Amino acid sequence: MRERINIGHRGRVYDILWHMQVEQGSVLEALKVVRDPDLNRDIVSLGFIKELTIDGGRVAFTIELTTPACPVKDQMRDQARAAVMQVPGVSAVDVNLSARVREAVSADGGRVALPGVKNVIAVGAGKGGVGKTTVAVTLAIALAKCGSRVGIIDGDIYGPNVPIMLGMKAQLTTDGQKIVPAEKYGLKVISMGFLTQDDAPIIWRGPMLHGALQQFFREVAWGNLDYLVIDLPPGTGDVALSLSQTVPVAGAIVVTTPQQVSLADSRRAIAMYKKLNIPPLGVIENMSHFVCPSCSHEADIFGHGGGEQMAADLSVPFIGRIPIYQPIREGSDTGVPLLISEPDSPAGRAFMAAAEQAAAQVSIASYNRPTIQLTVVR
Repeated sequence: MRERINIGHRGRVYDILWHMQVEQGSVLEALKVVRDPDLNRDIVSLGFIKELTIDGGRVAFTIELTTPACPVKDQMRDQARAAVMQVPGVSAVDVNLSARVREAVSADGGRVALPGVKNVIAVGAGKGGVGKTTVAVTLAIALAKCGSRVGIIDGDIYGPNVPIMLGMKAQLTTDGQKIVPAEKYGLKVISMGFLTQDDAPIIWRGPMLHGALQQFFREVAWGNLDYLVIDLPPGTGDVALSLSQTVPVAGAIVVTTPQQVSLADSRRAIAMYKKLNIPPLGVIENMSHFVCPSCSHEADIFGHGGGEQMAADLSVPFIGRIPIYQPIREGSDTGVPLLISEPDSPAGRAFMAAAEQAAAQVSIASYNRPTIQLTVVR
């Protein structure tokens, strides 16, 4: 900081510029008041502060977040700027944001990690008809729109609807060694729908399903991804079991609707994921309520609060409530998802908030991952 001091001598006033040196330690100490609310630690001890520079009274640094989809990134940036401005000698603060996604789980036993893929997220449901694929596709797009590198596997081999919802008719190619995934809306996409005719039934037994899933994981050139979302078929069947045996899975998001018949099946799905050592990342209540476009009255067509209450009963995070909104259905039919056609609609914002909460749960899991200590025998 340059502080002007006036000193009088024989009737004259002289200006003296006095320089106060800002210390790096003072800046870091000030930043300790900023905490990540999900990890419940300050951003200095978490190692979020990068590229700290001090030039006179000007301070610049980068906050490296755990995900580009951090739901509180603007809050942390503003808090950090305000905290450093209180340090004596600081005249300006420049805060940049970046992100580095960490792996939430490690390879173990027969589960071998995919090269370049940091986190596999399963999206499942206890029963069909709850909008699971719509949620999986929209969450993947939301993560990509936040700046993450995202892929999606259509794991519903019998009913591969992801290409329809993305408006894709692709012929997959190879790079000479692996299958090259199709791409749209910032997503890398693999589906059995690219390999069969629209009306051709897939009549396979369990081992064939397992082989197809293995191929989708191991024989596709996914490149570097922060998140690989897999849309699972409904229920507690072979694909979920194959998934648990194939790759380390960061966790599962369970999609439900508020009525009891859906909640009962969702409880079974959550119990299945726990038994397969796939941690439930959270519950999303889809078709939660309907808002009348004419009078804005909210109608709880399928009941109220069932998904949130179930999540609380099972000690699973509740990460989103998605309303019934006609453009969601229309976008799924035409291949233009809501976050492309109406990202700022209430339903669009609800999907984005759910994606941010899902990413936050993956970040929490990455910091709670047990550390393996090696003992050196001499």
